Amino acid sequence: MGDPKKPRKKYSSPRHPWRTDQLLSELNLVGTYGLRNKRELWKAKTELSRIRHQARLLLAAPPAKRSIEESKLIMSLSRLGLIPPSATLDDVLSLTVENILERRLQTIVWKKGLAKTPYQARQMIVHGHITVGNRIVTIPSYMVSSEEENLVKIRDDSPLLKVIQTGR
Repeated sequence: MGDPKKPRKKYSSPRHPWRTDQLLSELNLVGTYGLRNKRELWKAKTELSRIRHQARLLLAAPPAKRSIEESKLIMSLSRLGLIPPSATLDDVLSLTVENILERRLQTIVWKKGLAKTPYQARQMIVHGHITVGNRIVTIPSYMVSSEEENLVKIRDDSPLLKVIQTGR
């Protein structure tokens, strides 16, 4: 069963961790999206790898099974806002890690202008100043669906809202 205090890893680290080009690209992504460490980036890469693996399996599947499973995969990815509803498996295979990172709550708070930097967005989320709908979400890596994107805002009773309105 496994020890509940020791959860399973949700990422896989790079096979060649000291390649210069890989280090530079990882560092650029960590800085651009305000990630805490490379482990968060590796989680996004692992999630992308899982999605792409599903798409490759569906391409090799028999036509009867493929049509059903393909529609399920595309519907779930379009609900997340990663691809349009009219996408194909080729569009799923062309996803990048940036597409995954763009759907994080931290990035959406920053892109909506609620925070000046991605690091400030992360702090606002962790401190409980951001709501998605009526729920306070304190997880910066929360994947925001396309329906929830318009519901992301600063909490109504947040002290930050008063500071922003007064301009101090």
